[in-house]
Amino acid sequence: MSELEGLTERMRRFARDRDWEQFHTPKNLAMALAGEVGELLAELQWLTPAEASEVMADPEAAARLRSEIADVTLYLVRLADVLGIDLVTAGHAKLDESDKRYTVEDYRGSARKAPPLS
Repeated sequence: MSELEGLTERMRRFARDRDWEQFHTPKNLAMALAGEVGELLAELQWLTPAEASEVMADPEAAARLRSEIADVTLYLVRLADVLGIDLVTAGHAKLDESDKRYTVEDYRGSARKAPPLS
């Protein structure tokens, strides 16, 4: 069992043990995920680019960021599990698509958006 599979199973048990599966609909989990992403953004919102690059040097800020990133991760893992999506497979598939859209030759050093694949 991979570490991601272990985390998924632990989240599944956590919800089952508390009888929270009834609340873990895709809509509710997506909304909770969005809320947690908002909390993560709030930690960085008013920092300058230089401050944001150094934020992990502040132990209190680093602890808050780790906590918010963990919340985002847990909700994403749970949402993927409920929907039957293998996160690793989906991630690789998305990178394969991006590799085709954003060729090294055309996009190295560029932040411009690629047109959709046809």
